[in-house]
Amino acid sequence: QVQLVESGGGLVQAGGSLRLSCAVSGSIFSINFMAWHRQCSGKQRELVASITSGDWINYADSVKGRFTISRDNARNTVDLQMNSLKPDDTAVYYCQIIAAKNDYWGQGTQVTVSS
Repeated sequence: QVQLVESGGGLVQAGGSLRLSCAVSGSIFSINFMAWHRQCSGKQRELVASITSGDWINYADSVKGRFTISRDNARNTVDLQMNSLKPDDTAVYYCQIIAAKNDYWGQGTQVTVSS
């Protein structure tokens, strides 16, 4: 059974930083796509950042220049470094992977940015 466990969320003041980490465990051989999404209260879930097995990286316009996604293939982890955080970044952040055409999601971690 594949499991994704996010960590690193919390409360931070505007302008601060947080680093989210997602650890993938279970029987998995090749992860093609890893991503972070977020869902703000009352809004649809949105893609924040993604990285492919070929290290093709994509960011939402709202986080470009502030967030950095990275992956460690040996450890099956994907991190999201978030700098210059704003109150609008407050959301539940979810990790997603696609492996062998299967889609897996974590349970989410809360990030709250106070003004």
